[in-house]
Amino acid sequence: MDRAAAMSAAAASERPAAGALPVAAVLTAMSMVVMDAGRAGFAAPALARALGVTAAQSLLVVTAYQAAVAVALLPSGAMGARFGHRRVFVVGVALFALGSAGAMLAPALAWLVVARCLQGLGAGAVMALGIALLRMVLAPERLSRAIGWNALTVAFSAAAAPGLAALMLDQAGWRWLFAANLPVSVAVMGLAAALPKGGKSAQPVDPISILLNGGAFSLVVIAAGAIRRDAGFSALAALVGVACLIALVCRERPKAAPMAPFDLFEDRRFGGAVLASILCFSGQTAGLVALPFLLQDSLGLAARRAGLYLTIWPLGVAAAAAVSGRLADHFSNRVVCAWGAALLAAGLAATALTAGANAGLLILALALSGAGFGLFQTPNNRNMLLAAPAARSGAAGAMQGLARLTGQSAGAVVVAAMLGQTARRCG
Repeated sequence: MDRAAAMSAAAASERPAAGALPVAAVLTAMSMVVMDAGRAGFAAPALARALGVTAAQSLLVVTAYQAAVAVALLPSGAMGARFGHRRVFVVGVALFALGSAGAMLAPALAWLVVARCLQGLGAGAVMALGIALLRMVLAPERLSRAIGWNALTVAFSAAAAPGLAALMLDQAGWRWLFAANLPVSVAVMGLAAALPKGGKSAQPVDPISILLNGGAFSLVVIAAGAIRRDAGFSALAALVGVACLIALVCRERPKAAPMAPFDLFEDRRFGGAVLASILCFSGQTAGLVALPFLLQDSLGLAARRAGLYLTIWPLGVAAAAAVSGRLADHFSNRVVCAWGAALLAAGLAATALTAGANAGLLILALALSGAGFGLFQTPNNRNMLLAAPAARSGAAGAMQGLARLTGQSAGAVVVAAMLGQTARRCG
């Protein structure tokens, strides 16, 4: 028996009987961090007015969170392996709660940005270790269904976030956007007692690698966010970020279990799943970023009506995610992924071609796009996670989150560049 198989067998022998509480802990935490990100993004204009800052400055609330998530993913996976997955997961939830309390009490933008960084660090730990913990609880044949539950939870949370944010802003004020996280965080920490502790490795956590990781990913996210406002600063930040990434690769590559999981890329299934995830998240994000401009600027729809159209996409993701796990149990993961990617591409093309023609056709195109992505996501994540040994589940989960963030950043940058080019031509 090889080393990977031995580790998987050992993990399986230690797996407790699966119950509802461990799954509820992970899915509730995932819903909390996704919904918080969606609410804060929607509320950026209201935050600008309340804090007396410009719209561009208010976007720091979003960028700080994204950068902190990107920074936390890989170290969280490594620390989960070193100190125990449940312990690091709970610390992440506690950090998220602390950041939420700080954001709720923030008297000024700088305070709020720092609090959002704390929230992002906690959210990164939740994203990196959530699926790894489910893998410890559930038998392999049930994992794809659990990944489907996770995708369904994320999709519904993303769809509900704008509406909940609007209700909170209208009825209670912006501080309640963050206060709402506190009771949920307490509930998750209570449920987390049912999670397995996870094994502890002797591999030390390298603080220099953590610093290089922080410089690399925070600067890349900041560069992506600044590309439309200051191209020179964006290029410089990206250059320094890439230099940090190269230094990280050189430092981590010789290690047996590197924080940046280069060892996992030796399996072509893992590398292919990561690349496919980046590409499909790029396509989805490009579509979702461009849609508000298409609906409101090109088609002249009111914001409320445009918002209703935008909810169709995540609902399509949720509907497909509900069945994709079962499809992956009966068909090859590769086949289901290919179907999903093809439907996403067809939906994006149909959206571009039918947007101004007919409302019914636009609704079908948006639903098709969402369904394609939902169909792709679950089997692809299953490929990614099961290609890694159980002992490296935290690293695989961190890479899954990093692939998502990379794709989202790339898609947003592409659309920003296209909008900038269009504005120059019109000018």
